[in-house]
Amino acid sequence: MPVEKLLGGVSRFQKHVYPKHQDLFERLATGQRPDALFITCSDSRIDPCLLTQTKPGELFICRVIGNVVPPYPGAVGGVSATIEYAVGVLRVPDVIVCGHTDCGVMRGALNPEALEAYPNVTAWLRYAKVERREPEPSVELLLALTEANVAAQLKNLRSHPSVAARLEQGDLALHGWVYHIGSGTVTAYNEVSRKFATTASS
Repeated sequence: MPVEKLLGGVSRFQKHVYPKHQDLFERLATGQRPDALFITCSDSRIDPCLLTQTKPGELFICRVIGNVVPPYPGAVGGVSATIEYAVGVLRVPDVIVCGHTDCGVMRGALNPEALEAYPNVTAWLRYAKVERREPEPSVELLLALTEANVAAQLKNLRSHPSVAARLEQGDLALHGWVYHIGSGTVTAYNEVSRKFATTASS
């Protein structure tokens, strides 16, 4: 995609979008109070604000391949800092870990040999916790792995001190979602049944 296309989008935003929401942007210029930390994959097919129909300022977003949350303190870095800031400083009431169907990270974790030329990607995939190795996985297996990965990242999330402290205080809720790209649906993780179910529509 030529950068000119992106610059054209910026121009249209400035001319047509910004004027309609000027009051909102002027308020946001002095601070933020997001409703949730949304941890999701870097996959270009996911637009968290479009999916959740939220406005600027409502989501604090962390994008990282595989929606991975390394356990604390195993890989202190950008993801850990984002979590700490959102939970400890911004005091978001909810944290959502959102995976998605047809995830390339799940495919890569199943067949790591194909990624040997990319050492950073390979190292990151160890957090995906995939035990099986299949070069041509079925759709059903990929979905099962995606769901298991989201559950595993929720567990890792609890190891972060800022999250553990807020959970102890009882004023933070964790959620696991899987976005089904083709159908536009979202399934949510139930901690009791340990299964994912379609979210109720309002």
